[in-house]
Amino acid sequence: MPSTNDQNFNDSKLIERLRDKKTCREAFGDVLKIYSEPLYWQIRRMVENHDDTNDILQNTFMKAWSSIEQFRGDAKLSTWLYKIAINESITFLNNKRKRNNISIDDESSMLINSIEADTYIDGDELKLQLRKAIAMLPEKQRLVFNMRYYDEMKYEQMSEILGTSVGALKASYHLAVKKIEQYFDNLD
Repeated sequence: MPSTNDQNFNDSKLIERLRDKKTCREAFGDVLKIYSEPLYWQIRRMVENHDDTNDILQNTFMKAWSSIEQFRGDAKLSTWLYKIAINESITFLNNKRKRNNISIDDESSMLINSIEADTYIDGDELKLQLRKAIAMLPEKQRLVFNMRYYDEMKYEQMSEILGTSVGALKASYHLAVKKIEQYFDNLD
């Protein structure tokens, strides 16, 4: 099975198979195999909770399945899926803030509480502190930092997913790095 890093991976053939009624179910199974893990971690780094991440991932794939016929192929399949996952994550966080009557400024406290209560991820103290530092970033900077740092995503692909200019993304990443450095400086 091809992976997103495989040189022979052919997005257009997969899309063709998704559009063909005879092969669409099998092709969507391939989509799940290829994209479940990277999308899981993209979502997880935004919402910081395993169970919520699984729910959002399931919603992402249900949305993709129900709208695959509307996918025009203007962007790569991965870009389209990331866009759905990010939008689902943002919607989830907004709804959670409203439900819990939390302001956008207090969202970092909510995320840090999730990090501290997390029983699914083991890690050393440094990794835990990095997750906390990232959680304190504004949503857009947190998203850009995660995509660049963890996924090693190119700014051009982030630009397609987020609909933001490359220059603005570079600035967001730079600001995020500075804030994370300040967080670690303040720990000493």
